[in-house]
Amino acid sequence: MIGTKITCQDKYEAQKLASLIFVKKGNETYITEILNVFDNEVVILIKDKSAHSIVLKDGKHVEIFIDFIQSIVEKEHKIIDTITNEDSVEIFKE
Repeated sequence: MIGTKITCQDKYEAQKLASLIFVKKGNETYITEILNVFDNEVVILIKDKSAHSIVLKDGKHVEIFIDFIQSIVEKEHKIIDTITNEDSVEIFKE
């Protein structure tokens, strides 16, 4: 299991990120592509083909998120859990 901690702009953005990339009930990963990055904002595409933006704390966390999630998008790994704590999200993959 590999994990990382991503800090978002605020608690709302952290909850949005966790809910958009992974659904715990069905152990299902929703994110399918990273569409664009603007400063500390990441635009992602999810399975239903809708685009959503998530505002992270800063550019450093954008880089960490993109590096971590790339293997998910390429289907090399699968998200197995997310934990939200205030303005941060811990993401775990196998």
